[in-house]
Amino acid sequence: MAPYLSKQLDSKQFDYLLNLVSKHIEKEVTIFRENVSAKERLMATLRFLATGNSYQDLKYCSLISEPLLSKLISETCWAIYKCLKNYIQVPQSEEEWKAIAAQFESKWNFNNCIGACDGKHIAIQKPPRSGSLYYNYKGFFSVVLFAIVNANYEFIYVHTGTNGSVGDGSIWKSTGFYKKLENNELDLPPPSILPGADISVPYVFLGDSAFALKNNFMKPFPFKNITHDQRIFSYRLSRARRVDENTFAILSSRFRVFRSHIGVQVNNMDPIVLACCALHNFLRKQTLSYIIPRYIDRENTKNFTFHKGDWRNNTEGLSSLQRTSENQRNSEGSEVRNTFMNYFSSVGCVSFQEKMIEIVRM
Repeated sequence: MAPYLSKQLDSKQFDYLLNLVSKHIEKEVTIFRENVSAKERLMATLRFLATGNSYQDLKYCSLISEPLLSKLISETCWAIYKCLKNYIQVPQSEEEWKAIAAQFESKWNFNNCIGACDGKHIAIQKPPRSGSLYYNYKGFFSVVLFAIVNANYEFIYVHTGTNGSVGDGSIWKSTGFYKKLENNELDLPPPSILPGADISVPYVFLGDSAFALKNNFMKPFPFKNITHDQRIFSYRLSRARRVDENTFAILSSRFRVFRSHIGVQVNNMDPIVLACCALHNFLRKQTLSYIIPRYIDRENTKNFTFHKGDWRNNTEGLSSLQRTSENQRNSEGSEVRNTFMNYFSSVGCVSFQEKMIEIVRM
């Protein structure tokens, strides 16, 4: 196993993946086509995803021409996603949603949370004749990856391809997931009683200030003139929501294609992004050492310490979306947030929150 691959997949995992994708990428040998085996195609693709090297660099180590690399990497990424897409699964029943909520409660101390949401810019080279369509507020061209993650740093939903000039809240509302949520088509569990209390709250998603506050979507309180109880709530939300930021950090650390300005046609970006997300979930379930601790934020609630993940000091890789605050909210959303706030400051409190709000700045 080559070094660049062994950091992602061991030999057994590579052979397993090769067996899955071979039938989708093996090509009949003709006098008009380079003879490139399925194994060579998969190795070249994984090298591209793991290193972010250009096609020009890849042709020297793979002995495959640049035009063919451009074609086969896209094809192989689609094959990888097709074979591993079941590793990215939106829950299909109330029981599956409740299982996610139980993990958020046990790991991150936020009740009735069924996913954390965020989006990131993926840097690309300017598409021909696109004007400023893909030009983002940070001054480069990009497409956006929007995702919902569970408590274990795994994607449960991904949406990619939106041009980089769009913000978090707008992207969220353009997704098929949002439409199903609004139409009550996701089989979410009904509201449930909070432990130790006699009041029920709905199951909710978590996001930052860019999103609209709704009865099924919580975001922090505005920091200006924030009260003590509001700070407690925002800390508890931030503690749970950091899982999405850290999932993106793991993704870009393991798949360094996200740390370069990806030089492919825009219509070939989707298979690259989807393949990486599917591989991420696959490896997360297969390999205990997949997550290197220094990659992610570490909060020690016994010693009252917080260590930022390396990604917070890294200017390369996936970039945050513009935080244009979404002021839209409804009375039900405010009521639900206040219920959580009161609960977290009373019977639902945790022993470390008073000290940690002074250490972790939201």
